[in-house]
Amino acid sequence: MGAADAFFKLVKALPARSASSQADILFEQHPFREEESPGDRGASQNARKIYVFDMIQAFAARHVDTVLLPCFLSHTFIDEIAAEATLPVVNMMEALCDYVRRYHPDVRTLGVLTSDYVRDRGLFERYFPASEWTLRYPADDVQRDCVMPAIYGPDGIKAGCLRGASVEKLLRACEDLAGQGAELILPGFSEIPVVIDVLHERGIPIIDANQIYADYAASGRAAQKARPFKIGVVGGVGPAATVDFMNKIVRNTPAKRDQEHLKVVVEQNPQIPDRTENLLGNGVDPTIALYSTCKKLEADEADIIAIPCNTAHAFVERIQPYLSIPIVNMLFETVEYIKKCCKGRTAVGLLATSGTIGSRVYHDVIVPAGFELIVPDTENQKRVMDAIYGPQGVKAGFTTGQCVDDLMQAMTSLVVRGAEIIVLGCTELPLLVERSDALPVAGKTVVVLDPTDILAKKCVSLGTSSMQRAEYGGE
Repeated sequence: MGAADAFFKLVKALPARSASSQADILFEQHPFREEESPGDRGASQNARKIYVFDMIQAFAARHVDTVLLPCFLSHTFIDEIAAEATLPVVNMMEALCDYVRRYHPDVRTLGVLTSDYVRDRGLFERYFPASEWTLRYPADDVQRDCVMPAIYGPDGIKAGCLRGASVEKLLRACEDLAGQGAELILPGFSEIPVVIDVLHERGIPIIDANQIYADYAASGRAAQKARPFKIGVVGGVGPAATVDFMNKIVRNTPAKRDQEHLKVVVEQNPQIPDRTENLLGNGVDPTIALYSTCKKLEADEADIIAIPCNTAHAFVERIQPYLSIPIVNMLFETVEYIKKCCKGRTAVGLLATSGTIGSRVYHDVIVPAGFELIVPDTENQKRVMDAIYGPQGVKAGFTTGQCVDDLMQAMTSLVVRGAEIIVLGCTELPLLVERSDALPVAGKTVVVLDPTDILAKKCVSLGTSSMQRAEYGGE
């Protein structure tokens, strides 16, 4: 009944417009299992929480922009809902506080009519701090004999009794609050505004919480709380590299507790066709599989997409124009890292799949930046491919033995040919050799770079800085 009252008042609060430009309003409520008196101090709100969350997500599927939740019980756990729900919820308590500040700036003592549950959870204390207001509640016997029965009793408002005993009980509770010095009374049930006119006729200084909530929502003053930043990861290319990338996200996040880490959603799709096989002309085009995976991340409210696969970046330009969120380009970030952190070194050796080398995606970003790019000769490129794809390669689950020997021989050949920086241009390769600022190879000291780690650091940086996030979103 309270929700229907709030809906009616919302319609009145919205500005009059022509039929084609009116707001599209959905009103929906369904029965759900809860205790007979959900406002009791010890009542479980679990069913209500699940119901509210499911309703908000169902609204999101119908492309709703904002949700109103005219229920004080639900506002005791609104932060839990807001942290996980897809849509923003207009906060009813913020609406009441805004109203009191605007229209009753001199009032300092507020009376509150609410349920035992809401009172016990300190909802009103959370929004009306003791430094500004004194809150008064009905005496214990009045709360027990009048307030709770007026709403939940057999002749209460929830039972459809809008005159008689229910109103008389509320009047007695209001008189008790007035006797305690309350200058203004706040209803903490959305059902009380249904009988607000009768209370006003009796001279009760009680505000219409549903109308205030509707006006607040219609005015656009409601603060839109930012969603937690979420990184979307195209996983499965390959599976072990995805786990390695996730580990690097965690290790590079400056967090002291679980809640300070970033949200990450992974779409683990090992069925994406092999990127190297396609680029070499022998395999299925992975474009649609990559695009589909990115769209799933987009639908899951990711803010950015990371693809921990160097070869897959040969397909990024094909799909990025059709996405609403940016793919953080691992290759671009690697070149930026070289420019900032490897000053004085100009020759870059690339260890990567034949597909990555053949697509020239690294050539296209490294050479224009002013660096020389050195790739393995035919014999050593075969060693790199064996280290990745061979029967004892990293994709087969090996991280020691022949695969490491093959990779180190290929690396040594690049250093002998003049490479001062080695880019591990396949996300499995860091599983075989760690990055290093000074690795001795063939009598020289070289820098070994892990693009996976560079990508992880960039994603963490974007996630922990709203300024950097906005900057990247404009690229």
